[in-house]
Amino acid sequence: MKWWFGRKAGRVGARPFLFRAWAAAPAAGDWPRGYESQVREAYLGNPVAQRAVRLVAESVAWCPLYALGEEAPRPRPRDRGRGKGPSPAGAAAGLATPALLDAAASQLLLHGNAYLQILTGPDGRPSELFALRPERVKVEAGPSGWPAAYVYKAGEARTRLPARDALGRPCLVHIKALHPLDDHYGLGCLGAAAGAVAIHNQATRWNKALLDNAARPSGALVFDARDGGALPADQFERLKAEMEAEFAGAANAGRPMLLEGGLKWQAMSLSPADMDFVGLKAAAAREIALAFGVPPMLLGLPGDATYANYREANRALWRLTVLPLAERILAAVSAALGAWWPGIRLKVDIDQISALAEDRERLWAQVTAADFLSRAEKRDMLGFDADEGGEK
Repeated sequence: MKWWFGRKAGRVGARPFLFRAWAAAPAAGDWPRGYESQVREAYLGNPVAQRAVRLVAESVAWCPLYALGEEAPRPRPRDRGRGKGPSPAGAAAGLATPALLDAAASQLLLHGNAYLQILTGPDGRPSELFALRPERVKVEAGPSGWPAAYVYKAGEARTRLPARDALGRPCLVHIKALHPLDDHYGLGCLGAAAGAVAIHNQATRWNKALLDNAARPSGALVFDARDGGALPADQFERLKAEMEAEFAGAANAGRPMLLEGGLKWQAMSLSPADMDFVGLKAAAAREIALAFGVPPMLLGLPGDATYANYREANRALWRLTVLPLAERILAAVSAALGAWWPGIRLKVDIDQISALAEDRERLWAQVTAADFLSRAEKRDMLGFDADEGGEK
């Protein structure tokens, strides 16, 4: 009995999109199951999926950040910045570069796992975080079931990275989305979006094939025998085989036929307008956007009136998708860097996000109108220090 990645070959329903053995061409009516083939179909070959991933990942990458540390437990808003200053908090924030956050967010959306290798400098402190390709990493569990090491395989080369070094500090940051059926790996969005991506791509191929073949719909072959007889069995089987081989499928849509005597062509299928490929593609595109947590309005999809306007959709994107994903990544990185800099926390500076300006304006108005609070309490609630005069 074959085993794949520590699982029996018969357990194909556990995590199908992570099995490399399923990366072959899908059967008719099916869609890709392997991770690499799904990435090619969705991220490389589908404009809706690629734009949705890029929109979320780039928003996470350019979030304004600040660091909390023991030397600066609560910086003032005007003092916040991305990795400013030589302090440990600034050094920790400097490791979370936009390129790193972009890669980590994209991998979490697509694969459900992000692996960040911690590279240390001559002083023994982290100098860089490097994102590894998640499909190349395998978790090696210890006797207790917890991850003991991570094996990175690129071609024939295999590198074993221990989970922690001799001093108990992490060597790699594993960020994962929730997978209810797996203990060591997270669940990405590709599996949920695979069906909608397949429909969207197939509708595009079908429309392209119709245009290539004079945009003529399919029909039926009718045997018109003058003596009232039926088509012989051998001729029927031969004709059926030729139909399946030469005229079936999206690649042969509308292909003209050469008929023998006694046969006539009768168009009987629905026209492209009747099948409403435009509506089908729009519905599939909305499902793709839903899988990646992006309001369809932000992708320019027609016919979606879930949000009253573009501004509300943009705020929903930040509140429901970008900020939770960014906080998940920053929390994992902060926990790992805490082995060198205790008390370090990387946070998103929500006050500097323009999409949430209305929320901030509403908060300031509510705090200002609270006459039962002192001026110092109001400043404290908004993240400022007390007045220089020491008013409380």
